[in-house]
Amino acid sequence: MELVVLIVGAGPAGLATAACLSQRSIPYLIVEREDCSASLWRYRTYDRVKLHLSKEFSCLPYMPHEEDTPTYIPKAEFLKYLDCYREHFGIKPRYCTCVVSAAYDEGTGRWVVAARDTVEGTEIRYAARFLVVATGENGAGRIPEIQGLESFCGEAIHSSTYKSGKSYAGRRVLVVGAGNSGMEIAYDLANHGADTSIVVRSPVHIMPKELIRLGMTFVQYMPVTIVDLFLVKLADFIFGDLSNYGIVRPGVGPLQLKSKTGRSSVIDVGTAGLIKKGVVKVFKRISKITGNKVQFECGKDCEFDAIVFATGYKSSANLWLKADDKCMVNSDGRPNTCRPNIWKGENGLYFSGFRRMGLAGICMDAYNIANEIVSVY
Repeated sequence: MELVVLIVGAGPAGLATAACLSQRSIPYLIVEREDCSASLWRYRTYDRVKLHLSKEFSCLPYMPHEEDTPTYIPKAEFLKYLDCYREHFGIKPRYCTCVVSAAYDEGTGRWVVAARDTVEGTEIRYAARFLVVATGENGAGRIPEIQGLESFCGEAIHSSTYKSGKSYAGRRVLVVGAGNSGMEIAYDLANHGADTSIVVRSPVHIMPKELIRLGMTFVQYMPVTIVDLFLVKLADFIFGDLSNYGIVRPGVGPLQLKSKTGRSSVIDVGTAGLIKKGVVKVFKRISKITGNKVQFECGKDCEFDAIVFATGYKSSANLWLKADDKCMVNSDGRPNTCRPNIWKGENGLYFSGFRRMGLAGICMDAYNIANEIVSVY
């Protein structure tokens, strides 16, 4: 099947790119391996999740949120927004279509893509002038290698399968990873009566959501170094010195850290208060696991009934994107292109949603990709 643009992935990045292309009258086809759009949000997020940034920083191109939308949008409301977005722009993904391989054909100047219809079991072949990888960074849950993990007798899951703390009441649960998911899951577990501990493996900024909103507004009018200094001072005033509880701030301010590395601040939902009260206990890295006993690098060991790994994701693009001798993606499936042009590959290859800047980054990628394609189409 001959195509102008093939978009792989019908999450927010794919939908945004499709909308930008349609606004420029560029024909495209969007394929999705799952049976719905935004499958990560529908199937692999916990029940209490909300967008961590306020609604003015959390919309897709050409469609701001309604005035009565909550400032911090809950999961169900965001999914409703994505469904309305898809319908508004007439985006019709081909679902249950799993890309097996994609390679550039120098002779025809096309991306030759082999896919499989997972319902019918048939193979489909596409030849596209432009290929947009919009599968995002959250293809598969990442669980770190830990000595003895296979001997753990309890339940060990990735955060992508965690839904609620209800079933963990009265159990000893260890959360590994202190990003936004890990901290919020720890809070949810503690609120449901679990004996909760969390592994904080590296320095992290903990911020109130209102402070991050303020910072993202201020940084449009003043230097980021000044804004970061302001944010850190206020956060220290609000939370106190959290290093006494095992949480250390990075040497770089929160907005600069996000810009340079993609690492987000933790938006506090109440976990910091529970840590200070001793309700949620903090440990450093795990050294090994023996049965139900987890030994930490500090020398302490404790027994747990369950472990939740909130240790992030990796992309699966490297499993199917073939670029001959050109290393377009690394072993984690991320583009090797440096910022700010991480969205642009070679030979009509583009990446949407890989710059670790959330929905704002997705919007930037979608606009850039559509503008680039229309300029050469």
